[in-house]
Amino acid sequence: MARTLGQAGLHQAHKAKKDEFYTQLCDIERELVHYEHHFAGKVVLCNCDDIAVSNFARYFTANFARLGLKRLLCTCYSPTGHGSYGCFDGTTLVRIELTGSGDFRSPECQEILAQADIVVTNPPFSLFRPYLAQLIDYGKHFLCISNINAITYKEVFSLIAHNQVWLGINLGRGISGFIVPSDYPLYGLETKVNELGQRIVATNNCMWLTNLDHTARHDFLPLTQRYQGHEDSYPNYDNCPAINVNRTKDIPCDYSGLMGVPITFLHKFNPAQFEVVRFRKGDDGKDLKIAGKPTYFRILIRPRSAQSQTA
Repeated sequence: MARTLGQAGLHQAHKAKKDEFYTQLCDIERELVHYEHHFAGKVVLCNCDDIAVSNFARYFTANFARLGLKRLLCTCYSPTGHGSYGCFDGTTLVRIELTGSGDFRSPECQEILAQADIVVTNPPFSLFRPYLAQLIDYGKHFLCISNINAITYKEVFSLIAHNQVWLGINLGRGISGFIVPSDYPLYGLETKVNELGQRIVATNNCMWLTNLDHTARHDFLPLTQRYQGHEDSYPNYDNCPAINVNRTKDIPCDYSGLMGVPITFLHKFNPAQFEVVRFRKGDDGKDLKIAGKPTYFRILIRPRSAQSQTA
């Protein structure tokens, strides 16, 4: 069944500053299982979450002992009053009112951020740039949800290209849907009201972004296609000495030069196999073109070596 919210729905949410997309517990569990070894002895912060109701808080409190956590901290924003702060030490849960609104950029929330080892949450998409910049500035490990289009932000792409952040395990249909407020329009066909009465919207346009290592990013992408003898399937760009590859699975195993691939390639990106060179632009600084026509966004990559191509 087609998901029709996609970019249009999230764009409308962005324009209206509708950031109230709450993560389902099933999606948190599906992703976090790949990072459990990172959490022993750590202070975890969910800084866009009410510790009393957030599914992130629910996950970490339920698995506190098994993960070996030191503390769970949560801060929650309030648009009309004081935000909240919550702390769980494995035995006692404390929830108090913050002095300010609970905006992650406020001095008191930054003081709480400084105490954390790992940040895990679903931040407001409309503020994703400053949110990620703050995590990087504070040198924090993190796992968070974002719009897939965040890959195209120059700040995010630079971090990915320099192997400072990478995509998590699940994206697109791997994230089953978000809980939205009761007054939020249920766009598209893949929407529902679950057994708890919660309204669920499936977007097919989100991903996990992280700097926590996981095994999948070390998997070598199997390459089964060949360039030699199929050159017509890999046209050259007008403004860059590179070939165009329309699908990640069509990356040829016998081509050692530059290739333009879809942005979703980053979900399969192994830095030992490929080098990320540039995003979207040709040698003239303009969008990549084929026969005078711009292509959809492409990432320019280069294989590391013939050996890594076939590993």
